[in-house]
Amino acid sequence: MKHLSVLIKPASALCNIRCTYCFYADISSLRDVRSFGRMNAETAEKMIENIYCDLEAGDRLTLTFQGGEPTLAGLAYFKQIVSLIQRQAKQVQVEYCLQTNGMIINEQWCVFLKENQFLVGLSIDGYSAFHDRYRLDPKGRGTFQRVLKTKQLFDDYKINYNVLCVLTDALADEPEKIFQFIVEQKIEYIQFIPCLDELEAQTKSDYALSPRSFAYFYKRLLELWLDYLGHKNYVSIKLFDDLLNLLVNHQTTACGILGNCQIQYVIEADGSVYPCDFYVLDKYRLGYIQHQTLRELFEQDLSKLFVSEKPVTSSYCRSCPFFKMCRGGCKRMKDAIYVNEQEEFCGYQEVLKSFVPKIPAILAMLKEAAR
Repeated sequence: MKHLSVLIKPASALCNIRCTYCFYADISSLRDVRSFGRMNAETAEKMIENIYCDLEAGDRLTLTFQGGEPTLAGLAYFKQIVSLIQRQAKQVQVEYCLQTNGMIINEQWCVFLKENQFLVGLSIDGYSAFHDRYRLDPKGRGTFQRVLKTKQLFDDYKINYNVLCVLTDALADEPEKIFQFIVEQKIEYIQFIPCLDELEAQTKSDYALSPRSFAYFYKRLLELWLDYLGHKNYVSIKLFDDLLNLLVNHQTTACGILGNCQIQYVIEADGSVYPCDFYVLDKYRLGYIQHQTLRELFEQDLSKLFVSEKPVTSSYCRSCPFFKMCRGGCKRMKDAIYVNEQEEFCGYQEVLKSFVPKIPAILAMLKEAAR
């Protein structure tokens, strides 16, 4: 039995808000075609057909819809996808995920998401002062209150969701406030996404995360999280979960955590296919899902070359006690998380130094909390 995970951009780079730090707006601006619009019905049908070519009965398939803003493809598009899946002859276990800014979610959407057991990632950057600093609508207005209404809808409909929080440099200074927000809003699952600078940036932006900020945030967050666990309450913080899965369960649950690129099957709205969400660029286009299966596309030399590219590591990195575990980490996140420009500090190393010795205590508290 195998598990195939596919990331689909049904509305390409289209979005109904204008986040200052949006990495996909940056990536798409570097292409000959910024946005491929919305995926049409014919492309969607051929996409599902060719994805299933590489599957056998008993396999698992995860379809994750991302953007831009994927809900701009329309509810009818998602109903078509579910219908296409249901018409497939092979008995495959299918899981649906949707990452959204929450701006157009209403009760009709919630009924659909609940009925089809979607796991939803909802973007919220903490309190309004943080969220509204960068997550603005086209008129320059903050979106925090509208997103909180969507969160309330998800709670009312008991939709399975987690919160996606972009960890900017400013946000990293406020771990106490962020954890307080998590507790107040009764958030059970949260993922902090390191805020990246533009791919071809010449100077550092004010929002891009730095290794020192990354380390400060997570080391303090770890303390707050452990104290909370001690009261038999559980909050899932994705990085901590990923580290426990890696170091205790020997499972890789995060792309790039071992410093080796893994193939991400990324499909744009026009059917073009790419090896990684960070590199949906013309030079990495492998072909089109309408014409080939994913296996055929990823057996090409370009795909193999992408996977074989390693992050550039310094002597500081190679002398790290965690080097065999990390090997330089994700090449796209190197400036935000890992070794700084002076090559005398690594944010990820600092976090591991704090986290690893606490693993026995964490496991004990998790066991106690589960009783």
